[in-house]
Amino acid sequence: MINITLPDGSVKEFESGVTPYEVARSISEGLARNVISASYNNQTIESTTKLTEDGSLILYTWKDDEGKKAFWHSSAHVLAQALEELYPGIKLTIGPAIENGFYYDVDLGEHSISDKDFKTIEDKMLQIAREKHEFKMRSATKAEALQLYKDNEYKTELIENLEDGTITFCDHSTFTDLCRGGHIPNTSIIKAVKILSVAGAYWRGDENNTQLTRVYGISFPKQKELKEYLELLEEAKKRDHRKLGRELELFAFSQKVGQGLPLWLPKGAALRERLENFLKAAQKKAGYEMVITPHIGQKELYVTSGHYAKYGEDSFQPIHTPKEDEEFLLKPMNCPHHCEIFKHTQWSYKDLPKRYAEFGTVYRYEQSGELHGLTRVRGFTQDDAHIFCTPEQLDEEFKKVIDLVLYVFGSLGFENFTTQVSLRDPENPEKYIGDEEHWIKAEQAIIDAVKDKGLDYVIETGEAAFYGPKLDFMVKDALGRSWQLGTIQVDYQLPKRFELTYKGSDNETHQPVMIHRAPFGSMERFIAILLEHTGGNFPLWLMPEQVIVLSISEKYEKYAEKVLNLLENNEIRALIDNRNETMGKKIRDAEVKKIPYMIVVGEKEEQENKISVRQHGGEDLGMISVQQLASIIDDEIGKSLKQF
Repeated sequence: MINITLPDGSVKEFESGVTPYEVARSISEGLARNVISASYNNQTIESTTKLTEDGSLILYTWKDDEGKKAFWHSSAHVLAQALEELYPGIKLTIGPAIENGFYYDVDLGEHSISDKDFKTIEDKMLQIAREKHEFKMRSATKAEALQLYKDNEYKTELIENLEDGTITFCDHSTFTDLCRGGHIPNTSIIKAVKILSVAGAYWRGDENNTQLTRVYGISFPKQKELKEYLELLEEAKKRDHRKLGRELELFAFSQKVGQGLPLWLPKGAALRERLENFLKAAQKKAGYEMVITPHIGQKELYVTSGHYAKYGEDSFQPIHTPKEDEEFLLKPMNCPHHCEIFKHTQWSYKDLPKRYAEFGTVYRYEQSGELHGLTRVRGFTQDDAHIFCTPEQLDEEFKKVIDLVLYVFGSLGFENFTTQVSLRDPENPEKYIGDEEHWIKAEQAIIDAVKDKGLDYVIETGEAAFYGPKLDFMVKDALGRSWQLGTIQVDYQLPKRFELTYKGSDNETHQPVMIHRAPFGSMERFIAILLEHTGGNFPLWLMPEQVIVLSISEKYEKYAEKVLNLLENNEIRALIDNRNETMGKKIRDAEVKKIPYMIVVGEKEEQENKISVRQHGGEDLGMISVQQLASIIDDEIGKSLKQF
């Protein structure tokens, strides 16, 4: 007999060899019908795996992220089988589950795949799925695995890096694939499939390697769920920040300037400035001091911080000056510069905390294939700040940063979020710098602060920064997509590396603790996510243009100018559309630009010294005075832009 511990802490006794499916059935028939994979002692397994020792069991259904991962991983196997049958002679490489669906990278040889082939691939996958093939794991020796893939250099390379005795395959139907496990019971659970796109992908992400074809797909246990997902995709296309950025004239890219280096147009620059001023005002109240640091630094600065060792390959290559052995780097991080600012002065414990903030632009050499609008760029501005405090001040300072992040989210309409406590991976200590004692203190400080603030949180092992643990804010947008926005990190390591000190009350020298924080993360990525979350309908206080004045004809342009002046006197951002166009076209164009309020002026409005107001979306507010509209706008801004 073995003892199995369930997530609620209860322990049940079963005969050795029991499967997760049978455990589920002992709880309820309904649960058993829905279980598609499991985890035993933190290892992903199938629902049919035999359990032979005591352990902790988690059962996954389609509703769980791990259940979806198993479902999509299994679907990737079915995709691979379909591709092999449709395109003989191709070479398979890898096919993981991703956040939404799965992909498989293949070397197609003489074949090619376009969107015209998607329906054929989908039909083949569904044919295989309906045949109800079971997924079965088996072990193989390294020699057997290499023999099986003797004509596939990609799989051979993967196998060469594996230890003999750890190699497993998954079989279903007539198909087999190198695999570590985590599958649904059989293919018949897959009821709906959609091939989404094909793209080029270098083997192992290295542009010096062969370019493969990556086939993206998604699958569901119900056709209805696929329909809903495709509708969501269509809405996402409408909200794509690249499309909206063009329509709203916020930003652009230029091949001559360089890939991944955004150009902010006047309206976009004004939008950024409002966001910066919003955060600067809150930071000033919270006791931050603004600093400015250069866009470059000597290579030695980043060697000292550890960033060069960790990120040197992802940075732009060093800048060599005429002076021998002098090298500079485009700044990949702001924190080393802020450490040097702190070090410039001798501090007492009475002076702390010191809170330095900067909208600092940094540079990372992202692969060209990974660049994506504003969400993945090579030059971006972080709303960075670093707090240098005593260990005794750490808890209070960390909680104050949480309050600031929550204020930012609340003012910008991000109401649905959870927090993630990102800890180091104890199995890979070489990924991190610093000693065990400081890591334990830093990790516990974050967990204590999150508990005290009553935040929903999950713990993710292995997601810490190389110098310290962090608290990440995971925000869901209007389409239910999850984004990491805002981060707070506790760091004992950089103060040690930069030999930062302060004089304590005991008149001895001590090392400060450093808090890294960025509520926006990066201005570029934040604005991209905000664009997609709002569909371009920003909170009124942030809109590039809040009101547009539309004159019915040239006769009323002077009155339109008078209205515009009154609006501007009330600090309302407005403009006039006096083009020789129909009123219908002017309104349609204003709708496309997402302008919140449209004012129509003509003979009646001029006679009564009033304005006719229409809201974005079509609601008519009737004829009111400019002052009444100003009050409406003030009230709306006041409700969204709360005081910090």
